[in-house]
Amino acid sequence: MKATAKAHPIQGLVKYHGMRDEELRLPYHDSISVCTAPSHSKTTAAFDPDREEDVYVIDGEEVTGRGAERIDAVVDHVRDLAGIDHGVRFESANNFPTNIGFGSSSSGFAAAAMALVEAAGLDMTRPEISTVARRGSSSAARAVTGAFSHLRTGMNDKDCRSERIETGLEDDLRVVAGMVPSYKETEEAHKEAAESHMFESRMAHIHGQISDMRDALYDGDFDAVFDLAEKDSLSLAAATMTGPAGWVYWQPRTIEIFNAVRELRNDEDVPVYFSVDTGASVYINTTEEYVDRVEATVADCGVDTRVWDVGGPAQILDEDKALF
Repeated sequence: MKATAKAHPIQGLVKYHGMRDEELRLPYHDSISVCTAPSHSKTTAAFDPDREEDVYVIDGEEVTGRGAERIDAVVDHVRDLAGIDHGVRFESANNFPTNIGFGSSSSGFAAAAMALVEAAGLDMTRPEISTVARRGSSSAARAVTGAFSHLRTGMNDKDCRSERIETGLEDDLRVVAGMVPSYKETEEAHKEAAESHMFESRMAHIHGQISDMRDALYDGDFDAVFDLAEKDSLSLAAATMTGPAGWVYWQPRTIEIFNAVRELRNDEDVPVYFSVDTGASVYINTTEEYVDRVEATVADCGVDTRVWDVGGPAQILDEDKALF
């Protein structure tokens, strides 16, 4: 009862903010994202009837406290679905920087859910597995189905699950990751999002934004998709920064990247748009033709960069890829 899985992290395009149910991690509204590759999380999970205590290790360090509680939520749900009470050994590793705004929880919980479901011998589709991953992180649901995916809101697993959106943009999209290290508290920001006076305004327009994003993806309209994503980043920040704690994640280099991207677009007609989640680091979306030019411009802002393309759905790996 052992399996290994890999999943890619997500970049939020129309992002979710706030949860109506924190235990099941049911968001207030729909969200759409795109997975980024080759960045990934890899997880090996094994159920053992002789193991008395669960052990979770991420990037070589044992997980305790709130991090372990979030993993428990996924593990316990899989045990319930499979009708077993075996202990779990769980190890995960990331090949990209974590907790700086690049969706490591999405890929981590997607890989975990995929590996746990396989190890438990469950026969589930990816949309079904997305409801398992969602219990650890709502964004992980979309990392299970991969590429461009849509997580629908709802009050149960029949409704609140992820589905993939087919679009012609997958091959040409390039994402320059502008890394601005700054510790973040995404979970805390989600908890207080609904207390912002901007939250109702966000809720009023988010449904139309979801529809516009889906139409733009169907049409393969790069500019429409990533213009929407850029504007949604600003909307998300407005709600985050006006909550009770007044979270301000952006750093000076974050703003510098924003300005550099807009100069490229407005002055040189380069198809390029920025996007941020709850963090200081920046996704810069462009096309294969312009990616080298865009990366050089972002690097000139004094940050480390990586170039990613579109990642597919979470996958089960061969036994020889196991972490233990």
